[in-house]
Amino acid sequence: MQILKNPAKETWSEVLKRPMQDPEQIRESVTTILDDVRKNGDFAVKKYTRALDGAELEDLLVSPAAIQKAGYELDDSLKEAIRSSAANIRKFHEAQDGGDISVDIQPGLRCWQKAVPMDRIGIYIPGGSAPLFSSVLMMAVPARVAGCKDIVLITPPDEQGGVHPAILYAAAQSGVDRIFRVGGAQAIAAMAYGTDTIPQVNKIFGPGNQFVTLAKQLVSIEGIAIDLPAGPSEVLVVADANTPSEFIAADLLSQAEHGPDSQVILIADDQELIDRVKSSVEDIMQQLPKHRIIRKALESSKLIFLPDQRQIMDMVNYYAPEHLILATKNAGELAAEVRNAGSVFIGRYTPESLGDYSSGTNHVLPTNGAAKAYSGVNLDSFRKRITFQEADSKGLEDIAATTMEMAKAEGLEAHRKAVEIRMNHQKTKV
Repeated sequence: MQILKNPAKETWSEVLKRPMQDPEQIRESVTTILDDVRKNGDFAVKKYTRALDGAELEDLLVSPAAIQKAGYELDDSLKEAIRSSAANIRKFHEAQDGGDISVDIQPGLRCWQKAVPMDRIGIYIPGGSAPLFSSVLMMAVPARVAGCKDIVLITPPDEQGGVHPAILYAAAQSGVDRIFRVGGAQAIAAMAYGTDTIPQVNKIFGPGNQFVTLAKQLVSIEGIAIDLPAGPSEVLVVADANTPSEFIAADLLSQAEHGPDSQVILIADDQELIDRVKSSVEDIMQQLPKHRIIRKALESSKLIFLPDQRQIMDMVNYYAPEHLILATKNAGELAAEVRNAGSVFIGRYTPESLGDYSSGTNHVLPTNGAAKAYSGVNLDSFRKRITFQEADSKGLEDIAATTMEMAKAEGLEAHRKAVEIRMNHQKTKV
């Protein structure tokens, strides 16, 4: 990890640069897959599943029997943990339902807004070395709370065509309707365009590798909604001498183990603390099974000394981290200064792990600086807010002049006429 001392503000752009991804290197492959699935549907999906996942599948749909069997294959302690986390996520997202609004703008004119759930959403859960069943909870539970009618989950199969039982159990606990065994860009294409087996969805959610991320970006250009810009995971920790160095090191390592392209950053106003954290990182890393992945991620990570807390919070908001941990004595005060972050963890006893699994907040968050403009996944991610308005003759009469004057100034005569004709009609009735 690189140690930097009081970097000048004009260098922050270079200092805080994320690990680079070049989508052009994989664009040709992803475009080919999208086009193939659009034209050939299930045939193309099964072809890529055979080639990329090594699984020969007759049926892409996971059977109800396989889902039921998953419950018998997990330890009771894990099943209880999944149920407990699902309950916390459900409770937090239910509290976000503020209901519809209605406003009487003036006599005879009422406007209102109604939250309408999406009919069908698609959730992508990556495969790889770890079953990300927590991501199933983070997306399926809020979707069910929001009232989505149909929740489709897609995840890569193993070479035997199976899906990890923890994913199946979490899906069953979350109210997922159908589970399909497909991975990669072909899964995104199947949800975007629909096949004979896999239905087209209204919006695609979920993390993934560079192929999946690029596929989501490309189908979004065609009008398929996606959750948010996502990339490699990241955490920024703000700490002072009051927090034990091993707490901070563990937080940095927990994010670095996501992958070699993850980025972790510490900003502190105590140089001795930074030195202790670096030593603790080395000590703890040796105990972890993914130490090779972690070491690669640490190559693009930084330990930054800044003497002034105002500068520190300016750097935090400039970077706009996916995860922000405020491990300082005055963490509550600093939290009030946060403008750009995906999710914030306040105090020395609030590790980022809580948000990833069990506190109830959502862990599907904007990365790569997108927190400057995007929120993480929340209840409204699964809804559309439709506005309505209704005017009676009196309401139209009172607002007619305003409307016609503005339409005239914009040169939109038909807009003006739509009001004028109604007003003349009212006069003839009188």
